[in-house]
Amino acid sequence: MPRIAIFVDDPDWHARQLTEALAFFKAEGAVISLRDCAFALGEGGSGIVIPDFPGRLPDAVLARTISAGTFEQITLRLSFLHALGLSGVPVVNNAQAIERCVDKSMTSFLLHRAGIRTVPTHASESAARTAAWSGKRRGDLVQKPLFGAQGKGLHRFGAEAEPLRDDIYNGVYYLQPFIGRDREWRDYRVMVVGGEPIAAMVRHGTSWITNVHQGARCEAAALDPRLVEPSLAAAAAVGADYAGIDLIEDESGELLILEVNSMPAWKGLQSVASRNIAQAIIGHVLSRIA
Repeated sequence: MPRIAIFVDDPDWHARQLTEALAFFKAEGAVISLRDCAFALGEGGSGIVIPDFPGRLPDAVLARTISAGTFEQITLRLSFLHALGLSGVPVVNNAQAIERCVDKSMTSFLLHRAGIRTVPTHASESAARTAAWSGKRRGDLVQKPLFGAQGKGLHRFGAEAEPLRDDIYNGVYYLQPFIGRDREWRDYRVMVVGGEPIAAMVRHGTSWITNVHQGARCEAAALDPRLVEPSLAAAAAVGADYAGIDLIEDESGELLILEVNSMPAWKGLQSVASRNIAQAIIGHVLSRIA
């Protein structure tokens, strides 16, 4: 019977869903925080210590969340994922994919490099370069934290205004033109697992920030090629086994990729999806063992 380590910092709804999915597949697993792992080197064995796996490594690992911490703490936690991969353990998602998606500038670059339609982006530490880029734009701009999620820290402003530079943004300007509308706000989320589209929804926002954690209403969306094709390409571009892809329509009605989330929440999506998302994820993890 395969044994899976699920890295989660808090035993929330998602952790329960994943544990139930393990039982569905008659697999064993343990919910563990990366904060409780350690390197023990020079003592024989793999050198990686994981609670609930004494003297052995898991057959596979699912990285669900990595909690906030210092730069050193986050580096160490990602190092455990890197080390597990180097030790032959399937890691979903692996450390490289997580690093690529957590850094919005790298995500944008990889989408651009792959020729995937995405929102024009500026990322720089230079105030002068940022002002020059902004001056060429018409309409509003959106400034985002380089590391951020759930719609937190977004700042919308006119192109003639000064972008913010405070503790939220840590000295980095990451800007995009505002794409969307000024009423009936909406965008799309597609869940991709193992190169397969699992579920999709429309998020109807109470404001231009359409995240579920900001009060958006979820509505099921059909998995048609218009949504599926760019979502599959985006997940492949960042190297993610599973991902939540955010898309938005521009003024012409064309879809652009907004973000690729390598550790996505799916409670809102599950509420309108016919397929069990946790089972799809665990099923893919088990397939990686084979």
